[in-house]
Amino acid sequence: MPLAKIPIAPGIDKQDTAYGAQGKWFDGDNIRFRYSLPEKIGGWAKVTTDALVGAARGIVAWFTLDGVRYTMLGTNKKLYAYSEGAWGDITPERSTGASITQFATTNGSNQVSVTDAAHGAKQGDFVTITSATPPTSSSLSAANLQGEFEIQSVTSVDIYIITAGASESSGSDRTGGSATAAYQINTGPALSLFGYGSGAGTWGLHTWGTTREGLTGASGVELDSAKWSLDNWGEDTLACFHNGSLYYWDVTSGVSSNRATIVSNAPATNRFALVSGTDRHVILFGTIEQGGSTQDNMLVRWSDQENYNTWTATTTNTAGSQRLTDGSKLVTARRSRGAVLIWSDTALYQMQLIGAPFTFGFSQLGANCGCAGLHAAVDVNGTAFWMGQDSFFKFDGRVAKIQSSVEDYVFDDISTSNKKDIFCASNSEFNEVSWFYASAASTQIDRVVTYNYVERVWSVGSLARSSWVDKGVYPYPYATTYSSSDTTATISTINGLTAGRAYMYAQENGDNDDGSAMTAFIESGDFVFPEAGEYLMSVSRFIPDFKNLSGTVNVSLKFRDYPASAQRTNGPFAVTSSTTKVDTRARGRQGSIRIESDAIDTAWRYGTYRADVRQDGMR
Repeated sequence: MPLAKIPIAPGIDKQDTAYGAQGKWFDGDNIRFRYSLPEKIGGWAKVTTDALVGAARGIVAWFTLDGVRYTMLGTNKKLYAYSEGAWGDITPERSTGASITQFATTNGSNQVSVTDAAHGAKQGDFVTITSATPPTSSSLSAANLQGEFEIQSVTSVDIYIITAGASESSGSDRTGGSATAAYQINTGPALSLFGYGSGAGTWGLHTWGTTREGLTGASGVELDSAKWSLDNWGEDTLACFHNGSLYYWDVTSGVSSNRATIVSNAPATNRFALVSGTDRHVILFGTIEQGGSTQDNMLVRWSDQENYNTWTATTTNTAGSQRLTDGSKLVTARRSRGAVLIWSDTALYQMQLIGAPFTFGFSQLGANCGCAGLHAAVDVNGTAFWMGQDSFFKFDGRVAKIQSSVEDYVFDDISTSNKKDIFCASNSEFNEVSWFYASAASTQIDRVVTYNYVERVWSVGSLARSSWVDKGVYPYPYATTYSSSDTTATISTINGLTAGRAYMYAQENGDNDDGSAMTAFIESGDFVFPEAGEYLMSVSRFIPDFKNLSGTVNVSLKFRDYPASAQRTNGPFAVTSSTTKVDTRARGRQGSIRIESDAIDTAWRYGTYRADVRQDGMR
């Protein structure tokens, strides 16, 4: 009997049942579709082994005028700069030269109470203490009380607790001493939260009895995780802390001892920021009106042209503002072809340069198409892609939903609380946009859904990345991971540093998971044998058809007699580049094929499924 060719269309289809997905791929992980064929994705390797504090929620890469490459990365706790193998902590300071008037130690403990009137710190903030004088008769030295510390708890507006470099061992509690303190900007939560009241938030977020004011500085719960919007200003960088201030970083002094500084005349509270493009206006979104003091989540405000520190509108400059109306808050914005696209939680707007006297004009492009989060949208060569609350969208001159064969899979099992943490990534080499998101059972990003916008096919997976920047400055995309339990030593010594680390990886780099094997698989929906009728079909052999196969791939054939009956697996059969055929003894009315690799240095692209199929008995 001649070999039967069993066609399988590109793309993952999770809208159907395994039987309904006949002739399609039904499941997979760490795979993509290219030239209509499934293949294992590229691997990744750490850019450096350095651990960074917190969850990375913003990234930008650029060249300086003399060709040096830089990356800026913002976490919920820190702002970092990276260049040519070196990292620098460039987190802005909100207060320097503050006076610590007293230390209080407890015998046998390394926990030290620090008194600084109206310090303004929160639990998880960072303070650098210098010129310390320990309490009289304390066993602690000045060195034990100096350096950078993570604040363990805040007991009052004047007092907080740090972990000293040693425990008090003088035999008594000691009080006294003094020091000078510099406070970094207030940190925020690593993960978005949902809820109100004393029980809101994750277990262990604060000590028992601590109010949620520890998260926000005001009553209620901070629903958003702390994020950054980062953009270039020439060879320098502007950084806006989500619902915070705008900062400027001058690249001239490099990454060492060169902190970002506040843009003094910019509004004090802003949801996010963007540089408009060739006309060079800095735009703030969800900001404060000129002369006001209250944040307006729907207000757009821009600086004078070519001047990031002039925000007061006059008749002789181009600064100004505009309030948008459709929605409760502005969520994100992206530069696009000849315009800036602005998303609220319900709508899409376009902002275009029109000249004097208004500078910018605004038009609404769509309704009921809001964006899920600050980093949930991307623009690729003038076409925008984004994730909404329950659909995927694109704008290429008109707003349209993207037909998705994995829509229910994603939106029926997504964390509502953590939608704001979604990160949309462009991988231009493979014509892909990907959304990294947290599943319903997770509080952290643990899944990815990818759309190939040229071939219009979808894939899913478990790759978890909290931020991503496409190749261009670097030969690979750079992306970050986050582990809430990691306690690895970071690039600088911080006393009392709690768990939670980020790492930066070069993606599409080799075939492995940072030197270890990467598991990748794809499995088809059930195909049927229409000519069999009431008879079973027997598959006695199949012909492997792989392109660019290196290493060993395992192929399994799975069969069942009815959609609801138990599945029988034949295999796995090891296949290499020299395997010409595989003999099997598989039978059933409907069956599927699974291709999987789990060894180091394995790469593959699968072609056509051909098998020797014959009619068998009725049972």
